Amino acid sequence: MRLDHLAVAAETLDEGVAWVEDRLGVPMVAGGTHTRFGTHNKLLGLADDLYLEVISPDPSASCDGPRWFDLDRFSGPPRLANWICEPEDFDRFLRHGMREIPMTRGDLSWDMGVPADGTLPLGGGFPTVLQWHSDTPPGKRLPASGCGLLHLTVRHPDAEKIKAELAPEFDDPRVKFEDAPSVSLHAEFQTPQGRVHL
Repeated sequence: MRLDHLAVAAETLDEGVAWVEDRLGVPMVAGGTHTRFGTHNKLLGLADDLYLEVISPDPSASCDGPRWFDLDRFSGPPRLANWICEPEDFDRFLRHGMREIPMTRGDLSWDMGVPADGTLPLGGGFPTVLQWHSDTPPGKRLPASGCGLLHLTVRHPDAEKIKAELAPEFDDPRVKFEDAPSVSLHAEFQTPQGRVHL
């Protein structure tokens, strides 16, 4: 299992993009829309074939069911809300309510693990899983931004159990797990402006 990307959720795309760009000091690039879930995004290429996504409801789109990334319940300022990984055995990690949802956007094609109610697995403590069917997913095609992930800290009441559940398939030294009363994600990036936390 490898870390694929991180997602910042926001009430509006403009608000989320402004929040990220103000902190990281680099511009995000166009992403696209996700018709099935009524969302849209912008992206930022990171070092090591990773990328950062800002995602929000698309006010011009309708959605027949719950939006993914728990966006129907999201409120407040933008924040890091989800971490997404690609396991070698996608089906085996469809856990904590996730079910396989085929997705396409432009020439991109992938399967995503999405709980039926649109929530995040274990409130975001367990990674959302995906399986790319494209040779060059966003992490490999986005222009370099000069930013790279240094650390991701996953805080959760059952952090050690999550870490144990993912081992030994997931062993990324940048990702740490900490027990905490509530779920939150915190990332540190190296940027052209120095080290920045989201």
